[in-house]
Amino acid sequence: MKYMILLYGPELPEQGTAEARKLIDDWTVAKQAMDDAGVLIDCAPLQPVTASTTVQVRDGETLLTDGPAAEIKEHFGGFTLIQCGDLDEALKWAATLPTAHDGRVEVRPVIPT
Repeated sequence: MKYMILLYGPELPEQGTAEARKLIDDWTVAKQAMDDAGVLIDCAPLQPVTASTTVQVRDGETLLTDGPAAEIKEHFGGFTLIQCGDLDEALKWAATLPTAHDGRVEVRPVIPT
């Protein structure tokens, strides 16, 4: 079963800072562990929320708005897609991700297609 792990947290630290390097190191370790276990399908961060555009279609008209769909303190910052035997295994992997320690992670089963 595939599980999508949605990552919610504060904006990423500025590139080149000690905080950013530590975060990259922590993610490298987490990704390598998932890869070594054979559960990692894909994992990627997103550009800052300021780079987002929200699209809505109402009455046949496409409306574009700069910025996120919702104004919240924590932002959707990336995803991890894994394949595990069950939800319990997916939750254990989700707990190893750095975002679980300074934000929140949401684990959702993917509907098989």
